Amino acid sequence: MANKLSLNNDYPVIDESLKLLNRAEGLIPSYTQTLAKGPSQYVRGVCPVYLVKGKGSHVWDADGNEYIDYGMGIGPLVLGYCFSEVDEAVRKQLDEGITFSLMHPLEVEVSGMIRDNIPNAECVRFSKTGADVTSAAVRLARAYTGKNKILCCGYHGWHDWYISVTTRNKGVPLNVADLTYTFQYNDIDSLKNSLDDDVACIILEPVTFYEPEYNFLHTIREICDKNNIVLIFDEMWTGFRINPGGAQKYFGVNADLACFSKAVANGMPLSVLTGRKEIMQLLDEDVFFYTTFGGDALSLAAAKATIKCINEKGVTDYLSTTGFELKEGLNELLRELDIDYIRCEGYGFRTTLSFSHPNIDSLLIKSLLQQELIKRGILWNGFHNISYSHTQSDIDYTLEAYEHSLKIINKAVGEADLQKYLRGEPVKPVFRKSSDFNTKPRKVV
Repeated sequence: MANKLSLNNDYPVIDESLKLLNRAEGLIPSYTQTLAKGPSQYVRGVCPVYLVKGKGSHVWDADGNEYIDYGMGIGPLVLGYCFSEVDEAVRKQLDEGITFSLMHPLEVEVSGMIRDNIPNAECVRFSKTGADVTSAAVRLARAYTGKNKILCCGYHGWHDWYISVTTRNKGVPLNVADLTYTFQYNDIDSLKNSLDDDVACIILEPVTFYEPEYNFLHTIREICDKNNIVLIFDEMWTGFRINPGGAQKYFGVNADLACFSKAVANGMPLSVLTGRKEIMQLLDEDVFFYTTFGGDALSLAAAKATIKCINEKGVTDYLSTTGFELKEGLNELLRELDIDYIRCEGYGFRTTLSFSHPNIDSLLIKSLLQQELIKRGILWNGFHNISYSHTQSDIDYTLEAYEHSLKIINKAVGEADLQKYLRGEPVKPVFRKSSDFNTKPRKVV
């Protein structure tokens, strides 16, 4: 019988998930379209692999097991699954058409709503994925400044200019890789040491999980002004989550260009490029950035309804308050259990667990915790992406599930034998090297 939410569940039966996974073997490279959703990010053989239904903050897998979801589509479901106002808007538009042979009025209407919410959004363009608009922003910055190099901080998608600085960079020409460099968050010296006269743009996630310190974002703004560098905020995570106006509004720092996706349309595929008119107007003639599906009416209808709900329902305040309650409750629980090698960090709308045991692999601890949470009906891959549909009872139950699971973690760590408790293959890292890979432009002597 399929698991319901219960602290006394057995590990879920996932036969249908495994059948589908076997069918995908050799058919779909790495099994998945989205790495964070794929089987490498969950304990293999224990965790569900395919979801078939979602409602509010709950999901059901291919075998009918129920979970409280903290992935929320890896970020887009800011309101929740099957949120009525958004779904009704999509259904209404579906009756009238999806993609047309001329532009649709929603392109103008939603652009205006975004301009009204986002600081410095003097112009707006739409596409489908986050990587589309971050790459368009980089191209615009190069065109505007006449310079070539990029300094980045965070994750910005799969395109050559970014992925060249990661360990998954096969197929990227070396001369492309030589134009992108990284700096560390909250380390302004690592940024300053990477500057030269050929830097076109600085692109960063304005928030990772940590608060900007020592006026970090404001100082970057000053550096860009002083050196004729375009400042780009990648707001895939902060946009329409930290504030209706994004990180620019929240921190009072205007970027020259800002990129959004995920939460803007509550699960429908849409990305947004915004920015100063004098840069964005290069898209009129000089810089080519067009896609067939950028203005599809279903996604725009979803965005219109989503932005309206975010503003009228106080969604971002709710995410902050609810997520903070979960974060503080979990950290208090960790203190009570005398667990000092796990910590919940981040802003309320999106928190993460960090693991720092001196003698045990962090991925093993994460894997065992994930396995025990799955048993108790919590779908978790390291993050808590809070939605407007997460209820007080969800938070209360989640903390109970954590308490039961962390006691097992503590026992396994005390015995220094996590493999004894792990029933499947542990979680794998996304990148073999994901931090401290600061590379600097070659200095011309």
